[in-house]
Amino acid sequence: MSSEQGTLNVYHSILASIVGEENLTNELGSKQVKQAISPGNLPKYVVYPQTQKQLAEVMSQAYRNKWRVLPCGNSSKLKWGSLAKDIDIVVSTQNLNKIINHAVGDLTLTVEAGVKFADIQTILTKHKQILALNPTAPDLATIGGIIATGDTGSLRQRYGSVRDQLLGVTFVRADGQIARAGGRVVKNVAGYDLMKLFTGSYGTLSIITEATFRLYPMQSTSGSAMLLGSKEAISQAADIIRGSALTPTQADLLSAQLVSSMGLGKELGLVIRFESIAESVKEQLNQVLRIGEKLELSKVTYSGEEEQSLWQRLPEQIHLSESGTEITCKIGVLPNAAVEVLNRAQLGLINISSGLGILRIEDETKVLEMRKLCELHSGFLTILSAPIEVKQKLDVWGYSGNGLELMQEIKKQFDSKNILSPERFIGGI
Repeated sequence: MSSEQGTLNVYHSILASIVGEENLTNELGSKQVKQAISPGNLPKYVVYPQTQKQLAEVMSQAYRNKWRVLPCGNSSKLKWGSLAKDIDIVVSTQNLNKIINHAVGDLTLTVEAGVKFADIQTILTKHKQILALNPTAPDLATIGGIIATGDTGSLRQRYGSVRDQLLGVTFVRADGQIARAGGRVVKNVAGYDLMKLFTGSYGTLSIITEATFRLYPMQSTSGSAMLLGSKEAISQAADIIRGSALTPTQADLLSAQLVSSMGLGKELGLVIRFESIAESVKEQLNQVLRIGEKLELSKVTYSGEEEQSLWQRLPEQIHLSESGTEITCKIGVLPNAAVEVLNRAQLGLINISSGLGILRIEDETKVLEMRKLCELHSGFLTILSAPIEVKQKLDVWGYSGNGLELMQEIKKQFDSKNILSPERFIGGI
């Protein structure tokens, strides 16, 4: 028996005794897994724990044996972030998929990390409630992956980010211990900073197994409008809306190429959505249309299924690609600079209030150019997905702040042996 086969047998024996042979595979054909890991040593196994206890036992063994672990859910966003290095096992939470508690009257929901976002929305719709996020690939995205990547979407305009809606988490530490932060009621603030810490940490600190969110009532009426025109006029419209008393649930600036991909011409766009009682939606849309008329902007209104399709298609135009050679980036800039950035981008959208957005860049040589532009406007550019060779050449995170030393110390506190998602985060964390 070769030493390599002997090593595999050790992994197999330990892991199969915890999760069972049927929940263990060495078939690493997943494109997403390969896109998340530096070329070279591929993981030995993908492990599918069926319970939180099994996951804790897997991590306890990994900690004891210094196995490097890449956590994931359905792998829909596994290719985001830096390339993980020398991974021994991939641990998927996709089978931790139970709805633990839906407190309809309290507007809270507790679920396991592997529950799909689309399944949650189906359940909540029956009670006329929503989880106010619109993540990438909602049919595949799991709650654990959404928290790990901080994937909020444009509903941030009204409801805030993932961390703003997260009330409590249960997680498995790198050493296999189960811990909790926060609670299951809106007024409970214990562990608030810890939950903020986990959001967007890309699985480098712990593996989330359960999460509790605040919910919101579903509004009775919805309506959207899109304004189209020159850079100057769109910028003025965004300034007016930001300074007004309007309360949109979503409001994004769109690049000319994104507008064109929707079949709406070749100018910049501003798309805005209102959800409330019918009278409020009608009045707020009319105000937006009057702003458009004053600035001589073209306008299109949406409602019903056409509106639902619009808000689904916008991010898909950026994230979904058949070739796989494109580079998708998350950016942040001062809101009043968003139009200038989009005017120099290809496919992209930016929230009018937060200045956060997503871009798709066809040519890697333009990544540094766009990063420099974002930094010029007090912002950042982070590469989400890109071909492996691009991530090997470019700094995925482009972090230039002064918090790296603190982040490294936090990593040591949570994962002293550096076994969780090694090198996937800023500065090789």
